[in-house]
Amino acid sequence: MIKTMALFALAIFMLVACGEARDAQLEKNASNETEKVEPSSNESGGDDGLGVGPIKSVTLGDLDENMAKEGEELFTKNCAACHKIDKRFVGPALAGVTERRKPEWIMNMIMNPEQMVKEDPVAKELLAEYLAPMANQNISEDQARKIVEYFRLVDSK
Repeated sequence: MIKTMALFALAIFMLVACGEARDAQLEKNASNETEKVEPSSNESGGDDGLGVGPIKSVTLGDLDENMAKEGEELFTKNCAACHKIDKRFVGPALAGVTERRKPEWIMNMIMNPEQMVKEDPVAKELLAEYLAPMANQNISEDQARKIVEYFRLVDSK
């Protein structure tokens, strides 16, 4: 019983400490008026800009609004706690991401964030800047593709 209570107290302490550190980082980010420009997609994943992971090729056709709608729902459910479209938050703002990154890089980052932050130069820079590794949400390839379509819709406006 004492061990359980001690573990519970330790868990509460860690949650509070992490929350305070996150709040301090968010305040620092909000007060930083000049945001860093992210490297172009040509600088990621070696010379090809595809990132590191299972996605080697994505064929984009005309914008599929139904797929984008599903992507928006997936983004809201899985990504919006850390990412906002038009402002920096825990992670980078995502407006214009399809202009900065290749779809393969985006999908690899969504599906394979652990390996990306270890091996991809741009993902490493983003981790160093935002100090929070992207959580793996166990997004499938189909779901990641829908999220990319949502980003394409946002970036087309």
